[in-house]
Amino acid sequence: MSLAAERATDPSNPPGGSGRNLRLTALTKEFSTFTAVRSLDLEIPAGTFFALLGPSGCGKTTTLRMVAGLDLPTSGTIHLGDDEITYAKPYRRPVNTVFQNYALFPHLDIHENVAFGLRRRKVKDVDKQVQEMLELVELESQAKKKPPQMSGGQQQRVALARALINRPEVLLLDEPLGALDLKLRRGMQIEIKRIQTEVGLTFVHVTHDQEEAMTMADTIAVMNAGVIEQMGSPTELYENPRTTFVANFLGQSNLIPGTVSSADGDVVRVDMHGTQVSIPADRAHVTSGNGWVGIRPEKVLVAAEGEPLDAPGNHMSGGVVTDVSFVGVSTQYLVRMPWGQELMAFEQNTGRRAFLTAGTKVDVSWRPEFAFLLPASQDVNAGAIEEA
Repeated sequence: MSLAAERATDPSNPPGGSGRNLRLTALTKEFSTFTAVRSLDLEIPAGTFFALLGPSGCGKTTTLRMVAGLDLPTSGTIHLGDDEITYAKPYRRPVNTVFQNYALFPHLDIHENVAFGLRRRKVKDVDKQVQEMLELVELESQAKKKPPQMSGGQQQRVALARALINRPEVLLLDEPLGALDLKLRRGMQIEIKRIQTEVGLTFVHVTHDQEEAMTMADTIAVMNAGVIEQMGSPTELYENPRTTFVANFLGQSNLIPGTVSSADGDVVRVDMHGTQVSIPADRAHVTSGNGWVGIRPEKVLVAAEGEPLDAPGNHMSGGVVTDVSFVGVSTQYLVRMPWGQELMAFEQNTGRRAFLTAGTKVDVSWRPEFAFLLPASQDVNAGAIEEA
């Protein structure tokens, strides 16, 4: 029986303890010199994997700590279903937290680390529950080892098992993979998502790592300066950002100044340094005046001057390759355009053609449906400094 199914039939769970949404209403946290979280409204559906993504100091960890009961809000409320838990003691909330440093007991073996919370509450059949939890995180053969004998990824799975065995309604993960190296971190991203899907609990994951959030989360809220800039699925946020901060922080973007020429029906047309480009109306977040035409680097097509480009969009001539970076799966080009701006273009290394070299004169194009348009009033560099 899965953990989710066990929770539904377990009489030790509180009434209504299954399937309750987590709701934050006008949640604010002020410190003496700054406001960390500003009137945050957020509802997280039960059973989903939700990520709070943003740079250091954006308020994401403070939000998590308020949900955990480790910090009290200045104002606003926190509800789990119909129950308000704003001022409930941490141990009275059906919420558990997994921290970056694992917080395991080095003198106890893995079995006893996972069993610790149940033994304190004098729960029956502890050993059976621990065995099931170690099977879930695929560590049943490591039960007698102590934390110092295990790798970082294994210790992280022990920390997950210790939190999940308490059967929380909400599991909070505070930068849980930050201490791992890149290869191990990527493996653990898939592993944690597998565990969340299997147990069916609500996971709320705080991270500054864009790839981590996009790999694991069903929904991402991008935070900046205590507020949510945009919330949606990873695909929605990446393909159709609504602010320059989201466009720059979640991946990389070319943002090119332009002026709206017309906005008719499903298409907004923009004069971009003398070239008319088209933007789908549902991706145009300004319909008059000046704006930033946005296009992701991997959507930019580059070819030597005069060679055909496989795109129905407007071709822009007069570009010159100024930098070439080979990164294995792709080659990254910088192309200086006639108006002086350098555009990024990422091309997958399929071997279909030879690499372009610095100094090559090139034409540039992209498919209109991949572009987006943001208000010129937004800072073109917002979010770019914090890129990981």
